[in-house]
Amino acid sequence: MRRQRIPKARKQMKITGISSIVVNAKMRNWVFVRVDTSVPGLYGWGEATLNWKTRAVTGAIEDLAQLMIGTDPRDIEQAVRRMNKHSYYRLGIIGASAISGIEHALWDISAKELGVPVWRLLGGKVRERVDLYSHPGLGEMKTLYEDTFDPSKLVEASQKVLEKGFRAVKVVCIPYSHATTTRAACRNLERLGIALREGLGDDAAIMVDFHGRAATVSATLEYIKALEPMGPMFVEEPVQPGDTKAMREIVERSPVPIATGERLVGLREFEELLSARACHIVQPDLNHCGGLLEAKKVATLAELAQAGVAPHNPNGPLAAMASLHYGISTPNFVILEAMPGAVPWYHDVVEGLPEMIDGRWSAPDKPGFGIEVNEKEAAKHPFQQEVLHTQTAVLDDGTLVDW
Repeated sequence: MRRQRIPKARKQMKITGISSIVVNAKMRNWVFVRVDTSVPGLYGWGEATLNWKTRAVTGAIEDLAQLMIGTDPRDIEQAVRRMNKHSYYRLGIIGASAISGIEHALWDISAKELGVPVWRLLGGKVRERVDLYSHPGLGEMKTLYEDTFDPSKLVEASQKVLEKGFRAVKVVCIPYSHATTTRAACRNLERLGIALREGLGDDAAIMVDFHGRAATVSATLEYIKALEPMGPMFVEEPVQPGDTKAMREIVERSPVPIATGERLVGLREFEELLSARACHIVQPDLNHCGGLLEAKKVATLAELAQAGVAPHNPNGPLAAMASLHYGISTPNFVILEAMPGAVPWYHDVVEGLPEMIDGRWSAPDKPGFGIEVNEKEAAKHPFQQEVLHTQTAVLDDGTLVDW
């Protein structure tokens, strides 16, 4: 009987360098992470973008690199354990974002070496394509956070998202709030929701991001009730993260599906939320939660809790690709947030990105994430300070509130 020939894997491969590239993209500074190896020409790309924390994240990447130089990039679980445990102090969102970007690159390296897409290493394909949604203005600050309270402007900007080929849109139209709300605020929100549904039609999926703006469960529920006639696919982050009891109460009383999780870090924080059945859809951000491995574990917990998974991803193109491979390989995946074309040079900085067809991205077939960063083009868009929200997230009496 003839024995099958199995190619020999390289016995020796070491990480020789870890570096970051900052690319300013108007609303955000994208943080790209490159991991180089001892194999000539073999390196990987990841992303660690985190709003208003760019300098902190790039510094954390430099610190973590010292733990990783000389190790085998293919031992991904071990790498994540090393960066978490040997950092000694709990890392929080900044450290977790740095780890996520490095971890993405390790998957890219491992899949490239084997000549397969990353999704193949994540358990294989469970679907051929993933549904996408985006934001009015594709993340442009004024359109997303200021014009959103004007029905005609909100509808017009949302229609433009559909005209770009998306079939779903997410808006941020909740008033800046405190412990209570008013009838006028709720009536205005109801009018916004109805105008948006009439303007986009019944076939479009609409989501509403609360940003945790209401400071109490009671105010949150008043806003959710006002949005019910619109029929949202889900409302997102109704209260600030970390309050599982409040989330559970909202889930029990809400007439629409509830999503949350973009600001949670690590499996432990998601476990508390999901074991309490405190959301219908969980939203790990692959840039922040600890990487693809951690996000796969979160998806398993979510499946046990009868929850779907809709990754948070208003980030750059590398994070979008990591999330795409995740969605292709995750059974309870629902929909992916993405902003292709957020800047005119989106496809110049990262080459090989998929074409959106009928509001979807298909499963990539190239090795690794299937993309390449054009570092010369990236260098044309160096770090700039992002726009802050200190001017808008303030009540009439001067009270600072969540934006």
